[in-house]
Amino acid sequence: MAKARVAVLISGAGSNMAALIDAGLAPGAPYEVVLVLSNRPDAGGLAIAEAKGVTARAIDHRDFSDRESHERALHVVLGEADVQLIALAGYMRLLTPWLVDRWEGRMLNIHPSLLPLYPGLDTHARAIAAGDAEAGCTVHRVTRGVDEGPILGQARCPILPDDTPESLAERVKVLEHDLYPRCLADAARNLSRP
Repeated sequence: MAKARVAVLISGAGSNMAALIDAGLAPGAPYEVVLVLSNRPDAGGLAIAEAKGVTARAIDHRDFSDRESHERALHVVLGEADVQLIALAGYMRLLTPWLVDRWEGRMLNIHPSLLPLYPGLDTHARAIAAGDAEAGCTVHRVTRGVDEGPILGQARCPILPDDTPESLAERVKVLEHDLYPRCLADAARNLSRP
């Protein structure tokens, strides 16, 4: 059975992207990462993807007059690579309905909180400030609302008494690197092919 073709969209270092690429190379993996796209030419993850043998391109959002124009350029490249699924991995751009609707049901995101708690930014600081006993991460399908899509999986860890947002982020990142490949694999297995 052919592996599902995945594109990963990044804006930064790409640690989740690297975990997705590595998991896709494992024997029996139902997907492979065939393309990494970034809106930032200086994203560190681009070099990591190339070092792992994956095509990596930057399409700088600053070269476009609006979000939709940038997304149309992304969409062309995704089509040229025959991508079937998109995984957002630290992609720090709000998406317009234009792109979200075209990839409905085939775009995933990982978020560093136990959604529906703490959508958006500063999740770890918000969880600590609220006195929560645990934190974690969520993989969800991307919909028009920010971090509102159907939840595909979650992983949890305790918030320790001496945790800072940075120390908690490091522990949650370990969870992300395990959870995201598993959820992407499930999505690839469930992908309806024409």
